[in-house]
Amino acid sequence: MRKAAIFYKELLAGILTETDEGDYNFQYDEKYIKDYPKQFLTFTMPVSNKRYTDKRLFPFFEGLIPEGWLLDIASKNWKINPNDRMGLLMACCQNCIGAVSVQPIPDEDE
Repeated sequence: MRKAAIFYKELLAGILTETDEGDYNFQYDEKYIKDYPKQFLTFTMPVSNKRYTDKRLFPFFEGLIPEGWLLDIASKNWKINPNDRMGLLMACCQNCIGAVSVQPIPDEDE
C-alpha cells in the first residue's frame, strides 16, 4: 500500500492511498474539514468526511502528472514505469506549479 500526504499550500488537505489491490482512496484531513470546509481541491471532491474511492487515480491527481517529453524524462530518470501513476505522482509532484503538492508517506515496513 502506498500513501501520500496531499497539501493545499502549506496545509495538510488529506491522504491519498493506493491499496494493494490497485484501488485509490482519498480522505480529507479532519482538521482541514473543520477549518476549511469550503476550500476543496477539486469540484469533483468537495470537502467532506466521505472517503472518495475509485479503481483509477482520480482525474485531479492524474492532471498533476507531467505529460509528453517531460513524462519521458521523469520516467527514465526515476526509473518509473509510465503506467505507475501513483509512483509518478509521488515522484514528480512534490513541488508542483500551483497550490497542491504531494508528499510521499514512507511505508511503515521500510
